[in-house]
Amino acid sequence: MSLTDAAIAADVAPAGLKFVERVAGDVRYPLPPHRSPASCLDEHGRFDSEPDEIADVDDPDMPAKVNAGWWRMATEFGLFDERREFLLGVDYRDPDAVDPEHAWVRVRLADEWDLAGSGSTVLRSYLGAHFTKRFVPEFTMLSLDHQMLLNTTVWGNGTVSTIVIRPDRITESAR
Repeated sequence: MSLTDAAIAADVAPAGLKFVERVAGDVRYPLPPHRSPASCLDEHGRFDSEPDEIADVDDPDMPAKVNAGWWRMATEFGLFDERREFLLGVDYRDPDAVDPEHAWVRVRLADEWDLAGSGSTVLRSYLGAHFTKRFVPEFTMLSLDHQMLLNTTVWGNGTVSTIVIRPDRITESAR
């Protein structure tokens, strides 16, 4: 049996995310065809975390670094609408199921939040478990206007950072 909206809402609440609604209908990605966020290049509108925002999964300051990088990029590149709402990619599959049930949910960021230290199953990295036993975040978010995609991810070298895809902000030097 799939997870319910109530289960998703309860899971993301400790991170400071208020569940608004599950999104019905198509969601457009600001990605070139056949590209994931991680495979996008500068000329696709890719922007990466600053070096001091990249954290090793076992770094004691990992949650603070990831949260700081996420916040800077979310605000700088326009993740939020005027109510601090955005879309969050979630997997509704039952924990014992094999096949994912990906969906987008609309959420609102609370005044107090902690995405990287929340322990939320929805925000947890499965790859991070190969490096450490601690909670490691990994999630994808999209602005409500579908112009900006944000991905906080774990890389193969055991670090966590955030990338943004925002094609309308490509600099002339990247073209």
